[in-house]
Amino acid sequence: MESSSELVTTNRKALTINLDEPKYGTFAEIGAGQEVARYFFQAGGAAGTVAKSISAYDMKFSDAFYGKSPRYVSRERLELMLNREYDLLVQRLEALRGDRSAFFVFADTVAARSFKGTNECHGWMGVRLQAEPKGPTSDIILHVRMLDSQNVLQQQALGIIGVNLLYGAFYLAGDQDAFIRSLADSLAQGRIEVDMINFAGPLFAKVDNRIMSLKLVEHELTNAVLFSPQGEVIQPSETFYKKAIIVERGSFRPVTLVNQDMMNCALAQFSAEPLLKGASIVVLMEITMHNLLAAGDIDYEDFLARIDTLAATGSNVFISNYLEFYRLIAYFRRYTKEMVGFAMGINNLLEVFNEKYYENLDGGILESFGRLFRNLVKLYIYPMRLNAYDRYVSQHPSDSPTTALGKSEHPLAIDVWINAINLQVEMHLRNLYAHLLETGSLVPIAGSNPGVMDIFSRDVLAKIQRGEAGWDTMVPGKVAVVIKEKGLFGFKDLCLPKS
Repeated sequence: MESSSELVTTNRKALTINLDEPKYGTFAEIGAGQEVARYFFQAGGAAGTVAKSISAYDMKFSDAFYGKSPRYVSRERLELMLNREYDLLVQRLEALRGDRSAFFVFADTVAARSFKGTNECHGWMGVRLQAEPKGPTSDIILHVRMLDSQNVLQQQALGIIGVNLLYGAFYLAGDQDAFIRSLADSLAQGRIEVDMINFAGPLFAKVDNRIMSLKLVEHELTNAVLFSPQGEVIQPSETFYKKAIIVERGSFRPVTLVNQDMMNCALAQFSAEPLLKGASIVVLMEITMHNLLAAGDIDYEDFLARIDTLAATGSNVFISNYLEFYRLIAYFRRYTKEMVGFAMGINNLLEVFNEKYYENLDGGILESFGRLFRNLVKLYIYPMRLNAYDRYVSQHPSDSPTTALGKSEHPLAIDVWINAINLQVEMHLRNLYAHLLETGSLVPIAGSNPGVMDIFSRDVLAKIQRGEAGWDTMVPGKVAVVIKEKGLFGFKDLCLPKS
């Protein structure tokens, strides 16, 4: 077999599988032709691999084969296809060749570009396979978005990624990075997006789906992935579709009472917006890849600790590659036209007004704000004590384009607050800032709890790692329990008092 560093063409991958004698199975494809099966037929030797190829386009035929489901392009539909076709495969061929064949089923259900070109182009794709004859089955399921502008190109891309999925499942299961990278083999960037992947079964017993989803972002197969409050990988469009969204961005190492207070206060104000009366709201805690990569390579143990502790608060966790908020808004607008709110502290607001992030835009900060605030977007700003603000500015001197009330004017800095009203940006941005305040795009958070505002994640983390007392009063109760039970963030048992 070719070395992992060598790009294997799509035809060569199909031929390799065709010549691998035990591999034998069914291809069931609905929505974009039979592009995956076509590669296997064209490669040669398909008689040794393809037991059946089927494409039940008509809904009545499809329902007769697989039963009814709420949507035809859905995970539920894909799983019905996998179940039905695998059962048939075993029922008809187990006695004949079960002792020498490792059975598999490849299935997809997709909506490629329609004649009018107005539909969402996406699909579900999966494989159920045996690692060896008479062995147990394992599954890989993924969701794809097709980005080509022409139907024929989308079909071609689906065929390629389908072959890549089968090849990876058969030969790269033990190398997670190689598997994820291989999904994009022979596909130019910008043709296919894989925004959800799930592994199940004994062949993938050591695979953590959260890490594999993160690798999709890391290897640029998608810009964002989503985890449920139970820590499960979920498909973003099914969660965001026609929903209002409120987001809090942070490092969450660990999530603290400040993070919780900020979201609770912002959510109360967001929910009270007249346009959201009766609307369904999705609450997200977001971590950017920029944050995960801040110390260099990604620390997967640290990443899972953040996911576990945020899950303990009942939060959806969103991992994105969108450092600029206007790009994040563009992502949400794929799925919803409802209001979007951002809960953020003064430090994040400073970043929003930092012009260095918009040097790639011809219109600079004005263009970015035009993109950010044009469609029902509000920033809910959490206050900060002046002494904490000055601490932040002193640690980020080159990244702070604003000035606050001066210390000399307020010797009792601990009693002075910086908020959305009295924060002063650089002179040439002040009219812009005032406009955003006056139009309600910037909203001061009300009702915050002064008793938690001196809590900082980095201080809590240091206490956890040194085994110092008191950190567990700075985080939500369920978070403290999870950290202690699982030993997260380098938790050490508290030292007993000396006698």
